[in-house]
Amino acid sequence: MTGWGVLKSLWTVLRHFFMTYVDDLRYGPGRRYRPEALAERQGAKAQGVFTVQYPRERMPLPERSRNLPFLVEDAGTGALRCTACGICTQVCPVQCIWIERAVDAETERPLRRPAQYHLDISLCMGCGFCAEFCPFDAIRMSSDFEVASYERPGFLDATQLARKL
Repeated sequence: MTGWGVLKSLWTVLRHFFMTYVDDLRYGPGRRYRPEALAERQGAKAQGVFTVQYPRERMPLPERSRNLPFLVEDAGTGALRCTACGICTQVCPVQCIWIERAVDAETERPLRRPAQYHLDISLCMGCGFCAEFCPFDAIRMSSDFEVASYERPGFLDATQLARKL
């Protein structure tokens, strides 16, 4: 009985191998670089090899994908929407967010804006709790997943990431 399992798996591999060529003949030589052909190839009824030539051809991200949080600035003023309430720091499971609240120089009372907002992206796991629980919609999740850099320290803080997007 062990031989039948091996033969079935080899048949599946050969079928996918040959269906790749059938798929190439069906779409023609320009199939790789059309977004509609890519969506069809990655769908449930696709046949053949399922690889993507990454730098030239990119998979469309799912609608609900989330990667890294960033702070949102107001369109008119350019100021951050963050009021330094601290809810994001409380709900973050890995504690990668630190907020220092701004203080008025004359009265030494806290202001409703952050003096410094630190987000350690190297610790962030992309859960999205900070964006979900923020009452002022000051944090959003980006779909940018290529954040590697050649410079040290190698990771961006939240304001640099917002400027990059």
